[in-house]
Formats: sequence, structure tokens, C-alpha cells
Amino acid sequence: MSEHDPADLKNAASTAKPRAISRERMILLFSVMLVTAAGNTAMQSVMPSIGTQLGVADVWISLAYTWSALLWVICAPIWARRSDQRGRKSMMALGMVGFISSMGLCGLVLWFGLAGLLPALWTLLLFATARSLYGGFGSAAPPAVQAYVAARTPRSERTNALSLIASSFGLGTVLGPALAPLLIFPGPGLTGPFLIFAGIGVVALIALRWRLPNDEPQFPARGKTFSEPFSSNTQSGESDDDEDEGESDAPPKRLSYWEPRVRPWVIAGLLGGHAQAMVLGIVGFLVLDRLGLRSDPLAGAGPVGVVLMAGALATLVAQWGVIPRFNLGPRAATLGGITLAGFGTLVFAVGEQLHTIALGYALASLGFGLFRPGTTSGTSLAVTRREQGEASGIVASVAGAAFIFAPALGVLLYNLSEPLAFGLVISLCAVVFAFGWKQLTADEVLTRDRR
Repeated sequence: MSEHDPADLKNAASTAKPRAISRERMILLFSVMLVTAAGNTAMQSVMPSIGTQLGVADVWISLAYTWSALLWVICAPIWARRSDQRGRKSMMALGMVGFISSMGLCGLVLWFGLAGLLPALWTLLLFATARSLYGGFGSAAPPAVQAYVAARTPRSERTNALSLIASSFGLGTVLGPALAPLLIFPGPGLTGPFLIFAGIGVVALIALRWRLPNDEPQFPARGKTFSEPFSSNTQSGESDDDEDEGESDAPPKRLSYWEPRVRPWVIAGLLGGHAQAMVLGIVGFLVLDRLGLRSDPLAGAGPVGVVLMAGALATLVAQWGVIPRFNLGPRAATLGGITLAGFGTLVFAVGEQLHTIALGYALASLGFGLFRPGTTSGTSLAVTRREQGEASGIVASVAGAAFIFAPALGVLLYNLSEPLAFGLVISLCAVVFAFGWKQLTADEVLTRDRR
């Protein structure tokens, strides 16, 4: 009789927890998301000045972002499903290629426009076309990163792991505006941040290709995957993505937004996301109005930056400090976050001085910083491990959907009536809390390790 009975080994394997992601790989995944977030916020910080120099109305710049957000909503679920078939790494690489191409081409187009080599109209049209590369192809990376992390993290630790990845966007929103002025140099001028971040993206892509192990399935069928003999791929037997709670080898079914398991999280994420997007659309204009800087927008760049950085730092506090320190589950993070976001929006709405406005925006950002990881991890935990690609696509699509028209709607209502605009934001927060209190699954059920 052998020393280890095969049945015992099989049972031990079936009860083992998923292997944790190494620190090196987590840093790499974090860096991929950080670069894209910092690049995009750096771009957004210089676009008002570029639009002014081109003589382009702000609304047309907003429409260029709207088109990109719409493509994101459409394409993110498609790339998430492809990640189940082609592997997470290949979709991360595709997303980075989309980011690099978009930033580089946007920078070149705007450079030519500012130099007078292109008319303003053609500059804007070509900019929107180049920007669409990010919405169309850059949307492949976040769902793949989320699915990669979710498929390799025990259920009880998934909220913390996903909040760490989500915090890369928060850190990027701090670094982007801070670095952008330093990247404006003779020659490219205001387009310097575009070209520099495109180059940084190339470095991140090389690191991703070089250091992250290949997870492309060896066969078209799902279930067990086997590594090529003597290859550097460490996967053999079952892949991490295929580990789950007693599942069959059948391919995961396609999830819809209204699938009963994820529907409450989708509704909460969509409503709360619209509230957050409206606040983001209003913040710059409110600072200019309350501080009397409408006649001198350049003088308002500093105060607006201070408020935005206060919100970004508060988001990091939520995702790096509050969630792991108090071990918040998805339901607690969602409900507590949306409550704090509503209160922060109220303080933000009545603030007349810079410190009050910054405090209110920071409180709102702290709340949304808890809310976003809560709905993300709730969606992930509501489905099986084999369905993480589908779930991550839904999360990315819902997040993008909030930015199609909500920022413009917020600005429109703000110009018509400030109480109406902020009343709608706070009402959305209240609806999310009431709905979530009744519909969201308890944390002790969601975060229980099943293997």
C-alpha cells in the first residue's frame, strides 16, 4: 500500500484554498492599472487648456470622452468573455496596446493642431477617433486584471484584494495631475504628458509580457488545462481559473446584467455610479463659481487641483486603510460607503470656502471609495470562480455606463439649479441604501470560503 492514498490526496486537493497571488505579480497588476489611470487623469488635467488654445467649446471635449465611455460599455464584456478563452494575460496586453496607441495618437494629433498644421475641427475629430482606441481596446485590461485576481484569491480575502487593485485608479488620479505640469516641456508643450505616458505604457507592457506567466488555455475546451511539457508555464492539471465549488467541466454560461445573482449589485453599482459621475462633472465648475474665478480660469486650476487631490487621497484611505483595517465585506462597504458619499455631497454642496469644499468632496470620495470595491467584490462573490470573466465584464461595463451622460447631466442641472443637481445626487445615494439594505446578500454568506 502506498504511503499516500490517492483518494486522500484528491480530497486534500479539493479542500485546498486557491493559491494566493505573489507580491511580485500583484505589484505588476497594480502597475498596469496605475499607468492607465495616471495617464488618463494627466490627459484630463491639460485638456481644458488645450481646448482653450484650439478655440473648442468644452461641450465638444466632453462628447469625445462620452464616445469613449460608450465604446467601453460595449466592448468590456466582449473582452471579458475573450479572457476566459484566450487567457487573462493576453487581454491585459491588448488593453495596454489600446492605451499606448490612444495616448500616442492623441498626443500627436493635438500637437499638430496646436502647431496650426490641422484645423480645430479636424483636430477634434481625429482626437475623438484616437481616443476611441482606449474605449474599444483599452477596456480589455481592467476586466482581465479583476478576473485574474478574483480567480486566484480565497473568497474571504477577495474584497481586500480587489480593493487593492481598485486603489491603483485612486493613486493614479493623484499622480496624474501632479505629474502633468512636470511633463510639459518645449516642443510637445501641453501634449508632453500624452507622449510620456505612452512611453511609460510601453515599459509596463514589456514588464507584463516578460514577468507574468502565460495563462493562455492549451485547448479550446474549458475544464482541465495542461502545460506544454518542459515549458516555463507552471500550470498543470487544473488551472486556478477552473477551481471552483464542485463545478463541472462545462463552459460557464454567459451572464446577463439581470441574472438574479448579480442583479442587486448591478442596480446598486449603476445608480451609485451615476451619483459619483455627476459629482465629478460638477466639481471643477463649482470651485470656480464659489471662489469667484470664472473670469480667470487659469487662476482656478490650482484650487480645482487641490480639491481633486483631496478626493483622490480620500479614496486611497478608503481602499488602503478602511477596508482592510476593518475587514469590510461587500454589503458593509457598499451601504456604509453610499451613506458617507451622500453626507459628503451635502457638505460639498453648501461649502463656500476652499477648505469646506475640499472637505465635502473628500468625504464624498471616501464614501465612493468604499462603495466601488463593495459592489465590485459583491458581483465577484455572487458567481462561481469559473464565471469571473463574465462578472468582471459586467463590472467594467456598469462602471463605464455611468460616465456616458451622467457628468453632462450633472453640469446641465447644476447650471439650471444647484439644489436640483445636488438633490438628485443625494436622492440616488438614498435609493441605493434603501435598495441595498433589502436586496444585497449578507457578508457572512458571501465571504464564506467554500473550499
